[in-house]
Amino acid sequence: MFPKNAWYVACTPAEIADKPLGRQICGEKIVFFRGPDGKVAALEDFCPHRGARLSLGKVCDDGSLMCGYHGLRVGCDGKTVSMPGQRVQGFPRTRTFPVVERYGFIWVWTGDDKLADPAKIHHLEWAQNPEWAYGGGLYHINCNYRLMIDNLMDLTHEAYVHTTSIGQNEIDEAPVTTKLEGDIVTTSRFMENVMPPPFWRANLRGNNLADDVPVDRWQISRFTPPCHVMIEVGVAHAGKGGYHADAKDKVYSIVVDFCTPETETSMWYFWGMARNFNPKDEALTAAIRDGQAKVFAEDLAVLEAQQENIAQYPERRLLMLNIDAGGVQSRRILDRLIAQEADR
Repeated sequence: MFPKNAWYVACTPAEIADKPLGRQICGEKIVFFRGPDGKVAALEDFCPHRGARLSLGKVCDDGSLMCGYHGLRVGCDGKTVSMPGQRVQGFPRTRTFPVVERYGFIWVWTGDDKLADPAKIHHLEWAQNPEWAYGGGLYHINCNYRLMIDNLMDLTHEAYVHTTSIGQNEIDEAPVTTKLEGDIVTTSRFMENVMPPPFWRANLRGNNLADDVPVDRWQISRFTPPCHVMIEVGVAHAGKGGYHADAKDKVYSIVVDFCTPETETSMWYFWGMARNFNPKDEALTAAIRDGQAKVFAEDLAVLEAQQENIAQYPERRLLMLNIDAGGVQSRRILDRLIAQEADR
């Protein structure tokens, strides 16, 4: 289950640059395209004539969306505009979804239209700040979105899944704290006087810092419903103040994670990293993105196998340990939001 009355990242602008895009979000099949004024529109991906997928059609010069089966055209408001040889005044209106383009993403609301307030879209301070750079990508993963939230709220697995990039033994040894503030769940881990793993050695070099000296490292995962996890990560030369060190002594980034549900057992994972050092270095942005892609591909393999196991043995209870507190608290918030929607 997933909350419907929420804003979800549906796609990026590049995905609808020259043709419509069909994507399932929270069980809803939706087509995204740009209308006559360049504004994004989102309709149910279902032609009112014979049920063909509108996303398999094309956007016409007037901004309407033409079905690729019999040429029916529908406008951004869901109203049928025309169809060869037919009078369309009585055709049923296609469902529309509230949609907003902001922060370099396309956001969609899958629930009650009347509750779709754009002010509720997750605020991304770095997205419009020239002092920051961002690079990211998209994975389709065959697992429930909650499994990914569990993964991101407990980074203990890095010591085992990501041994050649961001993992190190000290992660296991550092205590984790979990804090709940309203609907925001935060888990934190700090490591002092450790050697940086390969991924962070590369980032230190990217900020013209020595990469062969001990560092203080931090991981602060922050869950915001319905499925957004922002992780403050970084390293600073040991003894310089750690998380609070001066910018000249550290590399600081935000790992961006939007875990958009597709179905009960699949999701769209929009991932990336925003950083505030050398933001104009495009080669560094590409190198970090490539490194992240490999890291998240390792997570993908684990999560899909985990989903298969859980589906095969649904009666088995999973252990809940202290390291799982962030994921458990996040799930409780989701359960409450889903129950509230059911009671409306």
